[in-house]
Amino acid sequence: MTTNDTATPTPFDPVRIGAWDLPNRLVMAPLTRNRAGEGQAPTELNAQYYGQRASAGLIITEGTQPSAVGQGYLATPGLHSQEQAKGWAQVAGAVHDRGGRVVVQLMHVGRIAHADNKDGLETVAPSAIQAPGQMITAQGPREHDVPRALETEELAQVRDEYVASARLAIESGLDGVELHAANGYLLHQFLAPNTNVREDGYGGSAQARTRFVVEVAQAVADAIGADRVGIRISPAHPFNGVEETDAEETRATYEALVDQLAPIGLAYLSVLAFDEERMSLAQDLAARFGGPILLNGGFSSVTTFADVEALLAEGVADAVVVGRSFLANPDLVERWQAAGDDAGLNEPDQETFYGGGAKGYTDYPTRVA
Repeated sequence: MTTNDTATPTPFDPVRIGAWDLPNRLVMAPLTRNRAGEGQAPTELNAQYYGQRASAGLIITEGTQPSAVGQGYLATPGLHSQEQAKGWAQVAGAVHDRGGRVVVQLMHVGRIAHADNKDGLETVAPSAIQAPGQMITAQGPREHDVPRALETEELAQVRDEYVASARLAIESGLDGVELHAANGYLLHQFLAPNTNVREDGYGGSAQARTRFVVEVAQAVADAIGADRVGIRISPAHPFNGVEETDAEETRATYEALVDQLAPIGLAYLSVLAFDEERMSLAQDLAARFGGPILLNGGFSSVTTFADVEALLAEGVADAVVVGRSFLANPDLVERWQAAGDDAGLNEPDQETFYGGGAKGYTDYPTRVA
């Protein structure tokens, strides 16, 4: 953790995270909204949405594919073309005009994909193991593709796609990037033993399974500065078919990962830790990382203001990642600062979470119109 000016920080105390001086410790979580425009480029509507939430200490955008092959879901934004970069420049401008900071989450989905959602492009992963479940396509639900296992010589190209996307992020005026190594997507697929059965030095042992993630993190840090790069992990989170059920092996994997990430000097480590066992591991990883820690309580419950206060008071995080409350309350920081959990928050409309227009996206009311 970072050294703070106050012994017991509050959610509204400033904090230095990487290259950014944050005015508070409330971080807007990456929230997939499926509202990208033509060519998977952000639009003025997306810029308005993020701009409305600029009072967050830091905004982490929805998962954004660093390549066309890396797309999984319908209407998710990319950051691998000039048109997409122009769209992200609108987002950066809208957030900065209101005094905020915004980093883009780079999310290659790997095997969580169907070719129908990416103009017939193939699906790739660490190993040729199909994910359970289905992908929503324009033609309806489809079984996930059986992925093609990436060849060893292809991994440098995939790494370089992350690098190129990160460079575009900075050129677009965004403040940095977050590498998505969680929730069962490509980088997490390299870490997990049930999705990575490679025999080429990128799989087998816990140490080998971390190799590609570390190479991507190092390359992106070298390209745009380590203090503008965060990484998100979710140890033992059973999402998208990832199975990390052996506690000893999981701990060995993530300790090996963080021990290699620590010397790079990344801006932060963001950890999904939603129960006591995972919180214990998160605390161990935080000590190994030695830098700023963002903590996210998971998908199963809504993070309250009391939760944020407790996590900061316990010293397990430098800032706390909040999802659904930011989704439905553009002025969440101001509401919580005025009245904490008595603020009377807007309830999120689940029917409008994914896809659509302004309804349930930019039309949530604020306390002061």
